Amino acid sequence: MEMLIAGDWTAGGGSIPVINPFDGREVDTVPRATAEDVDRAISFAVQGAERVRSMSGYERYQLLMRAATLMEERLEDLARTITLEEGKIIAEARFEVDRAKETIICSAEEAKRLGSEVVPLDGAPGTGNRFGFTLRVPCGVVLAVTPFNFPLNLVCHKIGPAFAAGNSAILKPATDTPLVALKFAKLLLDAGLPPEAIQVVTGSGGEIGRQLCSDPRIRKISFTGSRDVGERICAVAGLKKVTMELGSNSPVIVLPDADLDKAAAAIVATGYANAGQVCISAQRVLAHERVYGDLVDSLGPRVSGLRTGNPLDEGVSVGPMVRESDAVRVQEWIREAASNGGRLVTGGGRDGAVVEPAIVADVRADMRISCDELFGPAVGLTPFESVDDAIASANDTNYGLSAAIFTESLDNAMRFAREVESGNIHINWGTQWRADLMPYGGLKESGFGKEGPRYAIEEMTETKMVVMHLP
Repeated sequence: MEMLIAGDWTAGGGSIPVINPFDGREVDTVPRATAEDVDRAISFAVQGAERVRSMSGYERYQLLMRAATLMEERLEDLARTITLEEGKIIAEARFEVDRAKETIICSAEEAKRLGSEVVPLDGAPGTGNRFGFTLRVPCGVVLAVTPFNFPLNLVCHKIGPAFAAGNSAILKPATDTPLVALKFAKLLLDAGLPPEAIQVVTGSGGEIGRQLCSDPRIRKISFTGSRDVGERICAVAGLKKVTMELGSNSPVIVLPDADLDKAAAAIVATGYANAGQVCISAQRVLAHERVYGDLVDSLGPRVSGLRTGNPLDEGVSVGPMVRESDAVRVQEWIREAASNGGRLVTGGGRDGAVVEPAIVADVRADMRISCDELFGPAVGLTPFESVDDAIASANDTNYGLSAAIFTESLDNAMRFAREVESGNIHINWGTQWRADLMPYGGLKESGFGKEGPRYAIEEMTETKMVVMHLP
């Protein structure tokens, strides 16, 4: 496929293969953008920012709603594309497309709600006969840098709000999964989006990322990805608005009064979806010593029953990781934990990019499977003696994106909500849950700023204060 720059589909300065992670076959190729391509995309996006700004909120709403209708019509093609380039099982891919459609609908609705606020100036001394109100205005050009693991929905979480807020956008999709992003851009044009409003630049972030992020004509960056890349973007971004959605090693606390069947079911559902390649996957399970053994026994058969294989097969539960090198790393971390005092309960084998879903019990906090971001199909379990110990362990990390607790005690649930340092808190479910309209973002090194269309639009607009000095 070609990339979209200045209203034209163009081949760029070379090609990059897109590989099916399950069988290693080439699905397609995409262009390798040059510095000239990037400059042309930014220049055209600057023109697009002026055009989109002049459109009414209702016009932007109509265009996004037409795009949502086309997403419904093209659901199967978009889902199959996700599966082929990322390895996500087809059922999860269909669910992602449906979620992405709802994200666009939610963005469309927010395009009609960009209101002003009256500021009660008469509440301050010496203001006299003055009337004040705010205006929200678009930033201008938004750069959206998206990851491989949700290659459509996370694109929609950036492009939908950017356009709804009156901005133009430049999309830099993950190099591993650019195809569905390009198909989505074509869909937007088919829905009537002005060509100036959307550019899609493909290529390695190491080659074109600095040029994109440092250009002063780009006024807002929205990035989802690793902590290290996020830090490098912040270092070169300069004086522009930045939203960072970064990684995590999400903890799940299981107290003695928990419903163990519910906890085990939720840990399996939230620890192994998308082969564990979700930033809010359940990774660290901290179980009270009184229920620890029972929880391990309950999880074992549930996890060993997860079927791996070709993600296009309807009965497969866990497909490949996006790259075989990642599968090798995950297997190494599992083996390292098992050889240093951990106990491998099930899984951990590897066939190419497919890793058998694994449980490692008796994990220590200093093991990489616990203290780093695993981003793979394995969960580590650690016993604790008291609620104090569990909360301290949950907070003993640089990350803070999502955390969960299982308990029937309202007091313990509220204490957890108040004291655990995480942007998303779940009571009696696992860490991997997100409604696309809610505010979503992390604390500490998991990032800053919020997504969810309403909240992303706040990040993608700026506020003017207007004071009328009346006679």
